Amino acid sequence: MQYRKLLLVCSVSLILGGCAATHTMISKRNLEVQTKMTDTIFLNPVEDSQKTIYVQLKNTSDKPNFNIEGKVRHALEGKGYTVVGSLNKAHYLVQANILQIGKVDPSAAEKAFTGGYGSFIQMAGAGVATGALLSGGRGGSMLAGGLIGGLVDTIANATVKDVTYTVITDLQISEKAAQGAKIKQTDESNLKQGRSSSSKQTSISQVGWMKYQTRIMSMANKANLDFKDAQPILEEGLANSIAGIF
Repeated sequence: MQYRKLLLVCSVSLILGGCAATHTMISKRNLEVQTKMTDTIFLNPVEDSQKTIYVQLKNTSDKPNFNIEGKVRHALEGKGYTVVGSLNKAHYLVQANILQIGKVDPSAAEKAFTGGYGSFIQMAGAGVATGALLSGGRGGSMLAGGLIGGLVDTIANATVKDVTYTVITDLQISEKAAQGAKIKQTDESNLKQGRSSSSKQTSISQVGWMKYQTRIMSMANKANLDFKDAQPILEEGLANSIAGIF
């Protein structure tokens, strides 16, 4: 009798484990990519003579080979803009910093995204759920069945994974102010003095640029997705999103 129950538990575990893995493989068989911004930036139309842009892109993530500069330049030039090598000749300044690239839990990525430009990022890795061991019941048969069920579930999850890669970027676009315009900029910083005190610094200066800021998140999702397959599409999406503002 116990042998039959053990066989039944093992059979159900195999079916459920296989079904879960199969469902993930089927529902996530196609690569899904999306790119979105926290805030919309509207730029006023300008004459063709002012369609000049200076581009400054940085990557402070742990994947230095993720490079979008060429794609950004190509996308901007496709819109009729000229990328210049001198800031003095530019009407626009595009500054971007790629903060995070990697495999993450989608909910953690969404939280980092909604924090907006300049907010703190704390990402959780994409975990793999494992089957829990059954306890109690009628002694050894239930425990053995639970162990096998957990093992089957663990193997299935290890074989088929729902993988999401994200790229989070802070973007600042500056537009040269009209001649004669006076723009005041206030900068504040809080400096720690040991563990018990801090000091606050405030400076007010006159600048010649109007600045707009936003955060961009690019996301790729697929079963068993490898980063080398996701990278070119994520780079393209991010470059097009930056150029799409113009």
